[in-house]
Amino acid sequence: MPHAESPERELPSFNGQKLYVNDGLLHPEQVGALKESSPDLPVEELRRRYEEDGYVFLKGLLPREDVLKARQAYFERLAPSGVLKPGTAAVDGVFDDAKDAADYPGIGAGASPGNGKPGAGTAEVFVDLALQAHYDDWYKEKFCKHPVLRDTIARISGWGDNTLAVRRSLLRNNTPGNKAIGVHYDQIFLRHGEPTSFTAWVPMGDISLTGGGLIYLENGHTLGREIEADFTRKAKENGLTDEETNETFRRRWLVTSYEAGDVVLHTPYSIHASTMNFDPGNVIRVGTDLRFVDSSRPWDKRWDKDYEFNDGV
Repeated sequence: MPHAESPERELPSFNGQKLYVNDGLLHPEQVGALKESSPDLPVEELRRRYEEDGYVFLKGLLPREDVLKARQAYFERLAPSGVLKPGTAAVDGVFDDAKDAADYPGIGAGASPGNGKPGAGTAEVFVDLALQAHYDDWYKEKFCKHPVLRDTIARISGWGDNTLAVRRSLLRNNTPGNKAIGVHYDQIFLRHGEPTSFTAWVPMGDISLTGGGLIYLENGHTLGREIEADFTRKAKENGLTDEETNETFRRRWLVTSYEAGDVVLHTPYSIHASTMNFDPGNVIRVGTDLRFVDSSRPWDKRWDKDYEFNDGV
């Protein structure tokens, strides 16, 4: 569990719930609500919100059944590792709390130094299966290329037929109690292209408020642009801690619960992280980062391949 807090600092973070990041409890003054948007709003309004806030949180953009079908396929892939609680349905993704969560680490940015393979020696089967899911047809050819998602980004960006789904993506799980995603913005990892990409963060299933969903720094996209050189150095060398982000820049983390079908689009400078997963039902959090670019403009071609460990990106 997160480190102990003094009694006066143990107030609920948001909506009666305590939210933890890697550095500990988020305090009420550090937290606000992520703003929802309907996908049916005029495209001009969606574009305005994206540019003004650095993100647009689209409620119910994807058909719920499509997302849950992908979630089921994912956990059917991972089931041989023993990660799921016996007697539960794969689509529910319930962690077997008789197991040690440390033996079921997530993969992706921040999971291990240099994008290396986590859990060496203790989690070989689980980690290998999680990697293999990136190459499965249900994910690579269907979910990542969902026409609703591509068409939505094509409209909001104005790129039209030049809208290209980048091949490399990050399909991440987070078992209860493991570390959260650290503070970063995406241009750090897309350094060899123009800062014009769209990231679609897609929760693959419902994520409770305490279930480890993505959180966004309020007006973090403007901060990312203003301090990129220093922020990039810190992020690459040490990582910018959650506490430093709040205490230094005096901006709130914007949080919410998510439902299958929701999508958040954010800019390459939007500063984000995640909370730790302390879902009361031990539900494993799964989400994917899908990037889109304007194919007529320079973009980071290192991402024109499938994700793999130690790929230097």
